Amino acid sequence: MRILANENFPAVAVEDLRHRGHDVVWVRTEAPGSSDREVIGRAASDGRLLVTFDKDFGELVFRAGLPSPAGVVLFRIRAVSPAHVAQIAAAVLESRTNWSGHFSVIEENRVRMTPLPG
Repeated sequence: MRILANENFPAVAVEDLRHRGHDVVWVRTEAPGSSDREVIGRAASDGRLLVTFDKDFGELVFRAGLPSPAGVVLFRIRAVSPAHVAQIAAAVLESRTNWSGHFSVIEENRVRMTPLPG
């Protein structure tokens, strides 16, 4: 899976996903300080699924109409530890293949998927 991990995504989770064979670019090391608009633009241009803890991306795709064809996954879980986030992220992301074209919210006990506009 091609993933763009937002700056706020834990390093342990990024490394775990890479170890599992995913192609992960991490904003914190590749483009630190990028605006949310720049991040979503990069995800769109690179065809990467954006994973984040920042709910502002919902505003950008639904209200501002910025494209993100590969999808956005917003994690709304308790970040008990970076290792916990890594475990949840890997399990959830690998549990399905239909992230593309959706804004998905990952909560403790469910996944909500909403089709992206356009």
